[in-house]
Amino acid sequence: MDRKEQLTIQIKKVINILERDYCNDIKKDIFQLIYRRYKDALEILENNKDINGINIIGGVRAYMDSYNDYQNPFLEELHKAEKLLKELI
Repeated sequence: MDRKEQLTIQIKKVINILERDYCNDIKKDIFQLIYRRYKDALEILENNKDINGINIIGGVRAYMDSYNDYQNPFLEELHKAEKLLKELI
C-alpha cells in the first residue's frame, strides 16, 4: 500500500470519528473547520486531484488551542493524517 492510499484510509478514519463521536459538534467551532478540511481532502484524493490542495495541516494545533484535552485519542488520528500528508508533499 502506498502513502496516498494510507492517507486516504487515515482521512476516512478521522471523518468517521468526527461523524460518530462528534456528530453534534461538526456543525460548529473547530470541529466544523476540521471536518470540512478532511472532507475536502478526501474529495481531492478520490478524484486524483493535486494533493497540494489538501489543507489538513494544523488541525492538531487548532484542536489543542481550542480544547485542553491533550489526552484525547482523536489527536493521535489527526497527527497520523498530517504526518502522512507531509511525507507525500
